[in-house]
Amino acid sequence: MRFYLLGVFALLFTACKTETKQAEPESDQQDTKEVNVYTHRHYEADQKLFAQFETETGIKVNVVNASADELIQKMTAEGEQSPADVLITVDAGRLVRAKDKGLLQSVTSDVLTKNIPSHLRDADNHWFSLTKRARVIVYAKDRIPLDGLATYEDLTTAAWKDKVLIRSSNNIYNQSLLASIIANENVEKATAWAKGIVNNMARSPKGNDRDQIKAVVAGEGDVAVVNTYYIGKLLNSKDPEEVKVGQQVALLFPNQQGRGTHINVSGAGVAKYAPNTANATAFIEFLSSPAAQKVFAEANYEYPVNPSVATSELLSSWGSFKEDTLSLSALGKENKKAVLIFDTVGWK
Repeated sequence: MRFYLLGVFALLFTACKTETKQAEPESDQQDTKEVNVYTHRHYEADQKLFAQFETETGIKVNVVNASADELIQKMTAEGEQSPADVLITVDAGRLVRAKDKGLLQSVTSDVLTKNIPSHLRDADNHWFSLTKRARVIVYAKDRIPLDGLATYEDLTTAAWKDKVLIRSSNNIYNQSLLASIIANENVEKATAWAKGIVNNMARSPKGNDRDQIKAVVAGEGDVAVVNTYYIGKLLNSKDPEEVKVGQQVALLFPNQQGRGTHINVSGAGVAKYAPNTANATAFIEFLSSPAAQKVFAEANYEYPVNPSVATSELLSSWGSFKEDTLSLSALGKENKKAVLIFDTVGWK
């Protein structure tokens, strides 16, 4: 009997040890002090903010840099095994795409609700805007009279025949601009606008926004549609020739008497299978804080999304403006229609 009881106790002891070992991984996961960030952005200001987050929280930031499409494809391929905690990318269209692909999860955060206006975040809290860029009309300030130019729609009139510079239709910024016209107006008006721009192009689309500004100064066209961020980049370039280009143009905020100027954003979401969800949420909350938003505004020529933070001196010098407060989720929803319209009207 004594040997029998000893055998029973031995079995119970072994079972308890096994059960204890199985519980350890869950405890380890809760104690993880890192956050894995997949980001499309590649700016020095971002790296400084990541380092500051590490210092303040003790949470190590592991960064994977690639284009937005590459990161979305990577997360899709990795599936449930993805180490990604946070996805950061540019333009609401891509953020909506990531949500629709099931790559992001909803998070509850009073901090993010307070710091970011409702039209700049997903209604289901899958993603949150971090910075804003206005899509404006740029012109050579010593050459072009602006009589009759006040809206995006004015660019389609006969007065601007062969004078409009704008990048290609496969650019997400143009897709989102057209998507905003679809959402604010309708498909018919959006199609008419896209066709009018094609008719008034000074040349076949090529290059990025910075190249459009340079083409205005070179006289290849008279006006260009660009993001404000690129003007800031030119004015603060290490290349003196680029600085000269930036100094020779002025900008116009379109549609101030109507819906307002179209806004592009960069934003972030917590990955669907994030191994460090709490750290990921804390990381995005940090980037929405007044201190971090000030860095975005001053170092990277972007508008803060946190309404308590002032714009930089440079951006303030361009004046205040009315922005389109259309929910940015609509830009992703209407993206396919926008791409189809571009194809229909022959926008290369």
